[in-house]
Amino acid sequence: MNDPLVSTAWLAERLGREDVQILDGSWWMPAEARSGHAEYLDAHIPGAVFFDIDAIADRTVDLPHMLPTPEQFAEAAGRLGLRRDATIVAYDTYGVRAAARVWWTLRVMGFSNVFVLDGGLRAWRAAGLPVESGEVIPRPTTAAPAFEPTLVRSLDDVRRVIESKSAQIVDARGGPRFRGEVPEPRAGLRAGHMPGASNVPFDGLLDADGRMKSTRELGPAFQQAGVDLAQPIGTPVYATADGIVSRAEPFSSYGNYIQIEHGGELQTRFGHLSGFAVVAGEQVHKGQLIGYVGSTGRSTGPHLHYEVRVAGEAVDPRPYMVATDLVVAPTSNAYGQGGPDE
Repeated sequence: MNDPLVSTAWLAERLGREDVQILDGSWWMPAEARSGHAEYLDAHIPGAVFFDIDAIADRTVDLPHMLPTPEQFAEAAGRLGLRRDATIVAYDTYGVRAAARVWWTLRVMGFSNVFVLDGGLRAWRAAGLPVESGEVIPRPTTAAPAFEPTLVRSLDDVRRVIESKSAQIVDARGGPRFRGEVPEPRAGLRAGHMPGASNVPFDGLLDADGRMKSTRELGPAFQQAGVDLAQPIGTPVYATADGIVSRAEPFSSYGNYIQIEHGGELQTRFGHLSGFAVVAGEQVHKGQLIGYVGSTGRSTGPHLHYEVRVAGEAVDPRPYMVATDLVVAPTSNAYGQGGPDE
């Protein structure tokens, strides 16, 4: 399966099978004053073993939740009875939160057949499926250390990304923490975010019952920080609404850049263009040719960077797209990004 999520029905059909292992990775922020382990002892999916995110970490540093070494993790995995030939399903009591951390850690440490239970224990119980209490003591196994370096970046790696803008950084914390409007929940940590990062709060990706939203619903959450659309160089680009061109020139990491003002503090931005079909000060109409897709500025491939801003804040751009010969349906790619105002 390519989907990292499995449903409650999928897991219920496989409950009790030797080749399916279940991990309860429930964890709560310090200010929430809840214990994932205590809640696991009270009620968990039958056969689930508790994965302690606080304990299964590199304890040689004074920062929480640092990725353990492959040797440290192999020892912990052995105590949990994990096998590389098994299908592993992680869940938590929130819905989809700490379980994603468990999933990623296992993937980094060479466990490839790992999934997250969509909706977690909340969805499981809402479906009327069984739970049990108490500690499950697994049969220990021996897990050889392994490590997949492509799934993690070091501090130096991230610093280079910030300097080069060679990749996009996404901050999944809530908006107030991202903007530095509230103190961090851990003493001593500075408020704010990494330079150039986009903010996609994780809880905005879930529906009311803790399940992941559909792909159709998830797209706008990521596109609010700008859309990168992969297209061949020279593909026509059209205005998505009537307005006045305020800029048509090279600009920052956007490369060749067009900015259109539409009134009411509404603005559209088009970046990485190969050429211009308009000039600053020109009145344009919806559907009018304004430029051509390129790979200028900080870009690693031909694509259009498209943004919509209202009062300076990025918003979901899809309602402002216009259907033309240029395919403007949002797509996911890694060709580059536009730049912040500099």
